[in-house]
Amino acid sequence: MKNNDFQLTIGWLYPQLMSTYGDRGNIVILQKRCEWRGIKTEILTIDQATSDQKLKTIDLLFGGGAQDREQEIVMNDLHKKKTVIKQLIEDTIPALFVCGAPQLMGHYYEPAEGKRIEGLGIFDMYTKHPGPRNDRLISNVIAKLEIQNFTSPSHLVPSPYLIGFENHGGRTFLGDSAKPLAKIIKGFGNNGKDGTEGVVYKNALGSYLHGPLLPKNPQIADWLIAKALEVKYKKEIELEKLDDTLEEKAKEILMKKLQVNF
Repeated sequence: MKNNDFQLTIGWLYPQLMSTYGDRGNIVILQKRCEWRGIKTEILTIDQATSDQKLKTIDLLFGGGAQDREQEIVMNDLHKKKTVIKQLIEDTIPALFVCGAPQLMGHYYEPAEGKRIEGLGIFDMYTKHPGPRNDRLISNVIAKLEIQNFTSPSHLVPSPYLIGFENHGGRTFLGDSAKPLAKIIKGFGNNGKDGTEGVVYKNALGSYLHGPLLPKNPQIADWLIAKALEVKYKKEIELEKLDDTLEEKAKEILMKKLQVNF
């Protein structure tokens, strides 16, 4: 099949409620990197009106960040879609959850105020906010991908380094069966203690890096696109290489600024 024969449906979880810190940029970069390769895309907004049948048609799932109040609103509806979303992830549909979204995919999230929010239990992890008097974890981040935790050959993730920005009060702790997305070089990561950043389960990724994540780390966008095509069309996919000179230069400058050897 030629690239212009490919088509992907990208599901976007509650964009009106979960799109802080420029998370819309992740959707834009997925669309553009598909477009530049002749791959057609359709964006499916997933909200209270989305049926299970419609949800089952997606090839790639994205969820962004939100404040505590919005997360509670989303979670009340998301539980109605729990069975379908869990099945999509078990069927290896690729997904990216950033900022607050992975908290909802864990076992639970305890906000600074208010009652505990029960998650979908897709990721073996939990999140607690230490309280309003405790410092938020705010920093530019450099992390090194745990390549062995990805479910496809490492050539789909050619650059081992992630850069991004984090701003979160919640502290996330991975369970015994959870695998980290990356190891922190600079910054705080999941909880500021164990050096982990994000989580990986099958083809689903969670990360605290936003601002947004994918324009700064296009190798992750390409990994998600390639995996979505592989799962949908049941064949190995080799994406056409794009010119990421500017992105790599920006990454190099930030790493030098933070005194990390590229």
